[in-house]
Amino acid sequence: MTSYTTNLPPTPHQGWLAKSEAWLDSKGKGAWIATMVLGFIFFWPVGLAILAYMIWSKRMFKSSCRRRSTHMHRGFHAMKSSGNSAFDAYKADTLARLEQEQTDFEAFLARLRAAKDKAEFDQFMDERATRPDEGDDEADEDAPRPSQA
Repeated sequence: MTSYTTNLPPTPHQGWLAKSEAWLDSKGKGAWIATMVLGFIFFWPVGLAILAYMIWSKRMFKSSCRRRSTHMHRGFHAMKSSGNSAFDAYKADTLARLEQEQTDFEAFLARLRAAKDKAEFDQFMDERATRPDEGDDEADEDAPRPSQA
């Protein structure tokens, strides 16, 4: 489903709302955003209503969606053939090598993290084993001391 909008100049038979919409359309998206901000400043329900209308009528996304979709297609352009088979083979080999290096590096980082965690855990266990029990020290302090005679 497509929406149909025109940027025709206001006619005398249009109401004030249609005239203001046509005027804002002729000024562009910045005028709509400024109107919305002013609506929020003066009386927030007006700003909210303008925002809802802009989203509902797709005025917020009229040109930005077109630019975003063409930008996304540029990423796929790198995968297309250049027409030079030697370069395409070199590019495929280089990309495969880079992917393999990335996989190897991620595996190395995982092993490095595991070794670091194991070393920290072993250090903790060694400190725990060599540290005297706190509960025994308190019991010795509370016990009556033998008097020297």
